Amino acid sequence: MDNHSTASNSQSNSQYYTRTAQVLHWVMALIFIVAWGIGFYSGNFLSYDVDGSFKGDVITLHKNIATTIIFLVLIRIFWRYTHPAPKLPDTMSPLMQKLAHVGHLMLYLILLALPITGCLFSWSAGHPAPVLYLFEIPRLVQDNPELLAIVKPIHIYLSWFAGLLIVGHAAAALKHHFIDGDHVLRSMLKQR
Repeated sequence: MDNHSTASNSQSNSQYYTRTAQVLHWVMALIFIVAWGIGFYSGNFLSYDVDGSFKGDVITLHKNIATTIIFLVLIRIFWRYTHPAPKLPDTMSPLMQKLAHVGHLMLYLILLALPITGCLFSWSAGHPAPVLYLFEIPRLVQDNPELLAIVKPIHIYLSWFAGLLIVGHAAAALKHHFIDGDHVLRSMLKQR
């Protein structure tokens, strides 16, 4: 047996995620919550007619934060592929384990789809997709009102769905910790 498969086996038998996986998880959670809150605030409480350039500044802040998720989720998927997740508790039924895996897959997919539709939304409206005020993601489309009419509502609906998924994910982790008393939440907080 080679070193990689030995490392993979010991990781999958461990009750804890690697420190790198834990850091990526919590950094992405923080970025998502902040970006989601800023997007919600700018979309529901600010208007270009009343707030003018302030709304534009807030949306720019939202984009600079949210675009980082594209890069982080790709790193996270690579890390997850090379470092398997801890085994779920034996107390979970096979159906619940399957639902947990489906939920994690949906989280990865939506965390990719949300910033991608956000970039398409921004580009088709004639704006850049900046990253941390350092650089812009190269435009794949130019001003396109027809595309904007499609991707804007998709991005908004995906953001609500992502918010619900994240709340469900957090609720499940808290249920595992406080009701089931298993290691699921601790696996993302502690080391072996």
